[in-house]
Amino acid sequence: MEILRIVVTGGMGAGKTTLIRTISDIEVVDTEQKATDEVGLLKKTTTVALDFGRLTIGLNQSLHLYGTPGQSRFDYMWEILIAKAHAYILLVAAHRPQHFRYGRKQLNFMNQRVQIPYVIGLTHTDCPDAWEAQDVAIALGLDDEKTRPPIITVNATESTSVKQALIALVEEFANYYHNTTG
Repeated sequence: MEILRIVVTGGMGAGKTTLIRTISDIEVVDTEQKATDEVGLLKKTTTVALDFGRLTIGLNQSLHLYGTPGQSRFDYMWEILIAKAHAYILLVAAHRPQHFRYGRKQLNFMNQRVQIPYVIGLTHTDCPDAWEAQDVAIALGLDDEKTRPPIITVNATESTSVKQALIALVEEFANYYHNTTG
């Protein structure tokens, strides 16, 4: 079986666990625990190690989806999960500009460790105070449109939206693989 390992990363509350639960063929393995710190103000539980789901995309092909914790105190898991990944998606809550700096930190962390394809997934774009994709890109330090990864809108609760995001990521992977192998 051909397996493509995808890391789903992003800040707290960006939709990582929800995205994986929305699309997984199997019951998601998660490490959700009761939020006992300031996270509890935004949500009741938080991922402390990883989420894991699987999506079958062909007869002998599947995506293994690994969700990272959103808090930097668990960043040791980011390193473990990204080490063998083929591609990743960074989810950014477009309505929380106070979290953009954190998204930039995660982006830099991942890109310092691996050179793999990725996309930026904007969540919560339906909120009235959501930022536009161009402005989020600048906040993430992705100023150069020529080298910027695709930025897509993702509703983590809708399977069609999640599928479109994963298709965009797989296309990025295919283009990257084609360009690096000739």
